[in-house]
Amino acid sequence: MTASPLLFDRALLRRRLDRAAPEFGAADFLKARAAQDVVMRLETILRRFPIAVDLGARNGHFFKALSESDARANIDTLIEADLSGRMLAGRETLRLVADEERLPFGDATLDLLVSTLSLHWTNDLVGALIQIRRALRPDGLFVGALFGGATLTELRQCLLAAEAELTDGAAMRVSPFADAIDAAGLLQRAGFALPVADVDRVKVRYAHPIALLRDLRKMGETSVLLDRSRKPLTRKVLFRAMELYVERFAEADGKVPATFEIVSVTGWAPHDSQQKPLRPGSAKMRLADALGTKEQSTGDKAG
Repeated sequence: MTASPLLFDRALLRRRLDRAAPEFGAADFLKARAAQDVVMRLETILRRFPIAVDLGARNGHFFKALSESDARANIDTLIEADLSGRMLAGRETLRLVADEERLPFGDATLDLLVSTLSLHWTNDLVGALIQIRRALRPDGLFVGALFGGATLTELRQCLLAAEAELTDGAAMRVSPFADAIDAAGLLQRAGFALPVADVDRVKVRYAHPIALLRDLRKMGETSVLLDRSRKPLTRKVLFRAMELYVERFAEADGKVPATFEIVSVTGWAPHDSQQKPLRPGSAKMRLADALGTKEQSTGDKAG
């Protein structure tokens, strides 16, 4: 079997997250939004989850949102896990330093696993999802949120354009993200049952694009691509990219938007009690009869 190509430097990611930990709370609005959305989904599921894990917990927004929700009564034990020990420091919850690519949980030991805005840094996303599915007990639930392909599209375009204009070529400076259209398919490939995916597109407005770069640094979301250019952006290229950002995307009041696409997914570890799709051709009623309409022929059948 061919190993998945390595896209990200996970050791560098850990260092970036450690560095970002003291200031993460100043730019955690996306984490808070995604965590609140996960909790709202859990509020609609009327069942208990004795053991739950928050994978990629960062500064604990899922725990905070859960504590303010009726869904908290359905979870007996919550373990917060993160690649960065500094992100977990100082909290009183059960905490575990864990790598999303090498989960330390035994097979069928968890009832619920949530992950908000951390799985996009895995080199093998399907492999990470398979590990999550194996860690869940039959009929266990996974709820995740990760950045989708439209995230930071404005910044990506302007960095590429500025570097191509002022240098011999352009290097990738913004990480690739999963395609929102394929999200449910990724869960199916990982063996999840009843996969569902939807997209929340968020526009954040800044007085200047430099403020966006500062937020990305505070989030620990600056690029950790293995194939990144080892030459830092020159001031000339960076300033040109910021000029292009303002020229191309500034709105009427002078502020610039930054797009973040949050892809939310849910999937269940397979269990015999779950609904199964019917076999093709097993329907007992025509669709036209069910809808109360007249069936229209699409043409003669092939001979």
